[in-house]
Amino acid sequence: MGWKNPFKEVTNSKPLFLTVYGTVLIGILFSAIYVFSAVYTPDSAFSWSLSQHVAPSSPNQTLTSPLRVGGGLMAPISQPHAGKLKPIWEKPPPGSKMPPLETFRLTKELVQERVKDNVIVATFGNYAFMDFILTWVKHLTDLGVENLLVGAMDTKLLEALYWKGVPVFDMGSHMSTIDVGWGSPTFHKMGREKVILIDSMLPFGYELLMCDTDMVWLKNPLPYLARYPEADVLTSTDQVTPTVSDDRLDIWQQVGAAYNIGIFHWRPSDSAKKLAKEWKDLLLADDKIWDQNGFNDLVHRQLGPSVDEESGLVYAYDGSLKLGLLPASIFCSGHTYFVQAMYQQLRLEPYAVHTTFQYAGTEGKRHRLREAMVFYDPPEYYDSPGGFLTFKPSIPKNLLLDGEHNLDTHFTLVNYQMKQIRSALAIASILNRTLVMPPLWCRLDRLWFPHPGVLVGSMTRQPFICPLDHVFEVHTMLKALPEEEFGPGIDIREYSLFDNPLMPAQVKESWLDVQLCQQGSESCQSNSTNAKVLRFPRGSNEETFKTFFSPLKDVKVIQFSSMQDVFVGFTDKTREEKFRNRVKRYVGIWCCVDKHTPGHIYYDMYWDEKPDWKPLPPQTPEDDHPHW
Repeated sequence: MGWKNPFKEVTNSKPLFLTVYGTVLIGILFSAIYVFSAVYTPDSAFSWSLSQHVAPSSPNQTLTSPLRVGGGLMAPISQPHAGKLKPIWEKPPPGSKMPPLETFRLTKELVQERVKDNVIVATFGNYAFMDFILTWVKHLTDLGVENLLVGAMDTKLLEALYWKGVPVFDMGSHMSTIDVGWGSPTFHKMGREKVILIDSMLPFGYELLMCDTDMVWLKNPLPYLARYPEADVLTSTDQVTPTVSDDRLDIWQQVGAAYNIGIFHWRPSDSAKKLAKEWKDLLLADDKIWDQNGFNDLVHRQLGPSVDEESGLVYAYDGSLKLGLLPASIFCSGHTYFVQAMYQQLRLEPYAVHTTFQYAGTEGKRHRLREAMVFYDPPEYYDSPGGFLTFKPSIPKNLLLDGEHNLDTHFTLVNYQMKQIRSALAIASILNRTLVMPPLWCRLDRLWFPHPGVLVGSMTRQPFICPLDHVFEVHTMLKALPEEEFGPGIDIREYSLFDNPLMPAQVKESWLDVQLCQQGSESCQSNSTNAKVLRFPRGSNEETFKTFFSPLKDVKVIQFSSMQDVFVGFTDKTREEKFRNRVKRYVGIWCCVDKHTPGHIYYDMYWDEKPDWKPLPPQTPEDDHPHW
């Protein structure tokens, strides 16, 4: 019915009906105006970027903890809003000032501004993990998840995130801005801050998906978590053997590995809040307890029976907490993702990858994510000033596939590749180019303890492309070593660099293929100055490389058809000695053989100079050192 007919009827009616109709219509009009203004006013409290002019929270909203929670400056809001969240990456206006630090204190109101469907996704860290945090946020926003918050453990990170338009709160930790290192006292302090944070946020009444910064989201996890509304806690694990072949929760009776607290989802139930408080009290009472061990001890206090026959949940902790174990095939650890590629073999879509099970600290985590093309680097990372050097690795089929997978065949395969990489590092050093590492093939897995080559029951295929940190000390390769002792630095990139969608087209278009030829042959004399292909003699030394390639400094990418016998040595023997001193430190260990202490075996960058070299663990304590 249109508006015209009711008005016509009213004018022909009695005065009483005219009065009633008029009153109703005026009420509707004013209600519409009120609702419109409430939703669209620019001063609405629906912004996460807090204003210093709004009224403070009521005193009973204040919390007390080492996190400096409480006392925010937002006006109380009774219910989570159903409107659209303020877009992430929307930077503050140019010329605006940084709000006072207390503006960013953790309060229910601040969290409420980012909540959607009663869920908040959170991580935390210090400035050393800025690039990890931005990667974490970028993946979530690309997936359409914007109900997130980042806890800043130092003011440098807080300010940097604020100016980038990332929702951030102050954890009041006053932590150093540098990388603290796994297992250090400061690392354990970070773990305690996480527990305090969970204990502080659960009373707000929202579901909390808490994540470490060294993981990335590959698929929106919230619909999956919503499949288990009865769960008080859903946690990832370090399980390396599958218990299910689909996307159900892992079977709790078959999970023998630790529950990993790098990814876990909490609901604000009484049991979950009780667990969080006891966990916090346990850690604050004894600074020697690792946060993850404390969590595992508590939830294993009672484990079983199953909640029902279908969900996969189990009663844990105090007998009333309902716990679910996220499947390791799709909520991946560093082993199930980078080594086993379990999700690929089971034809599943992974939700997340957490950079556990790796051997080169923070640099190793970053490099693994780069190899998987899930790390976000700035544009200059993909356009190295001196250009890139790459090569096509050559591996005979018998080294990959023939014979048993054992120590001898593993080291023969790795050493064959290592020799080529050594030549490529030397050429990259001479030409001042960044070396794009090749994919590295391994026959055996690397762990911290004795094993038969691969973990029994795992889905590790042999051979497999292993992460660079299985063989190379990535953190040492990327470290600034003194040039007077180790010669010029050699920058590296991951093997997948040119497949990354972030690689600029203009870099790949400036490409020169180098075909190796026999010195003195006719084919080595027929180069064209404008060709995309250059013929270059095998067995060349430092001076030959400089002569051929110095005029080609503007070429972005130089790719060699092979590294076999291409480089015979440095002309400058002092430089060669420094180079050797450097690259000897680039290789690590394989671990570990059984029934021998120590069980690790050192890789040797110059293994081919020792005719009697064999892959053996140190035979005496005096032998237990790298080959440098």
